Amino acid sequence: MTRDPVTNERLAKLLDELTSRTRSGELHWERQLGSAHRYARWKNNLLILGPAEPLSETKTPRYLFVTPFDSPSCIEISSDDPSLGPTLLELVTLVEQMSKHEPPTDPFGLTEEEMSRLTS
Repeated sequence: MTRDPVTNERLAKLLDELTSRTRSGELHWERQLGSAHRYARWKNNLLILGPAEPLSETKTPRYLFVTPFDSPSCIEISSDDPSLGPTLLELVTLVEQMSKHEPPTDPFGLTEEEMSRLTS
């Protein structure tokens, strides 16, 4: 998908910020249960890095999928993108390194706190 230069610049800044926050530990990524996908929550958005195969095992293109919790809209960045791909792959590599020992979790699982909020 071809994007205008201004949008590419904004998305590049987003990738840089996610990488920086991940490196500092401020943004915590988790492994999705039953998958090698990684996900994080940030600024009321769900961030998903995929696909399921670890980067070291495949040359399959990567993607970052960003979707707000309160809207059906989304942003997707592919590692095949000529201007954003290398930065995305840097983020993927960092996230895989920092979350490789994380126990898998279910991003859509309900906790007791959430159930109490809904049923009280």
